[in-house]
Amino acid sequence: MAKCRDKRLYQELMGKTAYIFPGQGSQFPGMGKDLYDRCPGAKALMDKADAVLGFPLTQILFEGSSDDLLQTRVTQPAIFVVSVAAALELPRPDMVAGHSLGEFSALAASGALDFEDGLRLVAARAEAMQRCCESVSGTMAAVIALPDEEVERVCAGIPAVVPANYNCPGQVVISGETEAVKAACKALKEAGAKRALPLPVSGAFHSPLMEPARESLAEAIARTPFRSPFCPIYQNVTALPSSDPETIRGNLLRQLTAPVRWTQSVRQMRRDGAEVFLEVGPGEVLTKLVQRIQ
Repeated sequence: MAKCRDKRLYQELMGKTAYIFPGQGSQFPGMGKDLYDRCPGAKALMDKADAVLGFPLTQILFEGSSDDLLQTRVTQPAIFVVSVAAALELPRPDMVAGHSLGEFSALAASGALDFEDGLRLVAARAEAMQRCCESVSGTMAAVIALPDEEVERVCAGIPAVVPANYNCPGQVVISGETEAVKAACKALKEAGAKRALPLPVSGAFHSPLMEPARESLAEAIARTPFRSPFCPIYQNVTALPSSDPETIRGNLLRQLTAPVRWTQSVRQMRRDGAEVFLEVGPGEVLTKLVQRIQ
């Protein structure tokens, strides 16, 4: 996680810098405590989050258990707040991207979203996704060591399951109805996958089963002001740079039911000159994925 430190250290980095923001699953108890204690700007932001959300997020972060942080209504705002707080202490990047939920952090860090507006939007997204998970039986699974095209071919032959996250070469996450995902895992192993592992998630994220959540989120996105970011954001849906507020708004809504094209996004950022990738937020999941992609 980026910490509060001398900004000149980062300004000395050569070449274009891309900030990448993690998504759900990167959380851990105590995350953000170092920022809160050492950086006045981060402390003010986290305290503001408590007031906006109407519950003591910082207390849960610093004193809660892993189980407390597993609640979607807590997890998503928590990662967003810690990631944006970390970005406060860094100079402006040349480009940004975020994995799933992390795209909201990237938008706030690049000036496209006001912090409070972004936090309310993330909270609305979390609530909509939680309701959707409770009403539809869905799950996800990680497919290891099989070409993307083969994963797509197998999924195309099984109704109600789709590729959801293109994380890195040889790692694709599939999503869909629980029984369909089980059938797909069996077929993918028969097709040559080294592993097809069910994930401990509560729903079929980034699949058509999230359509009810997308409809709910549409209202929240429609009433949220968006601005042009100070640098391009590479969005999950297209893996291309966006700066137009209306394009960003539309892609953000599509993201709930469309795959996260992380491999393609990182490759496009590299083509556009990114030489340094800095993960801003909890964990190092994206850093490891970027290393595999490169």
